[in-house]
Amino acid sequence: MTAGGAVPGPDGRLRCPWGLSTEDYVAYHDEEWGRAVHGDDALFERLCLEAFQSGLSWITILRRREGFRAAFDGFRIASVAEFGEADRERLLVDEGIIRNRAKIDATLANAKLLAGWAPGELDELIWSFAPDPGTRPVPRTFADVPAVTDESTALSKALKKRGLRFIGPTTAYALMQACGLVDDHVKGCVARGGGATPDH
Repeated sequence: MTAGGAVPGPDGRLRCPWGLSTEDYVAYHDEEWGRAVHGDDALFERLCLEAFQSGLSWITILRRREGFRAAFDGFRIASVAEFGEADRERLLVDEGIIRNRAKIDATLANAKLLAGWAPGELDELIWSFAPDPGTRPVPRTFADVPAVTDESTALSKALKKRGLRFIGPTTAYALMQACGLVDDHVKGCVARGGGATPDH
């Protein structure tokens, strides 16, 4: 994502520069990134998409998100957990997603694992790693935003310990940013303050 401080968009409002780097990013930046996400299925979707993003740019995933949702039945954990070998083969040739065998296998394995968890357990576990917003300095530019934190490293370890795959500390931090556990919108950005506090 583009580094730098908040810059004015076509509407004159200040935004993180990456949020204006392509038209596809504007709505995602303004309405989703950094806002609180709750619910096991919703968090499973974000976890899966961040894993698929590993080694790629987020815009690549964002532009295929509807394809991913169609391919993985809306990322409903109970449904994906029932996927079998025929589904796996279908996914490996689905041009609407990223056809990476390791990432597809991890998604299916993670769904089967999470299907055995209690309702709300994934949500509770992920949100337990949200840092106190008061302890985090407001980034002035995107260069001030870390790629990994102590909390994301701990979250990654906790998820791996429970058997989840393809969730390293960098992927875990991207998940924390996307789901509002942290607010990394830069100082002055119109979207700052939109979701860094859990709503339960």
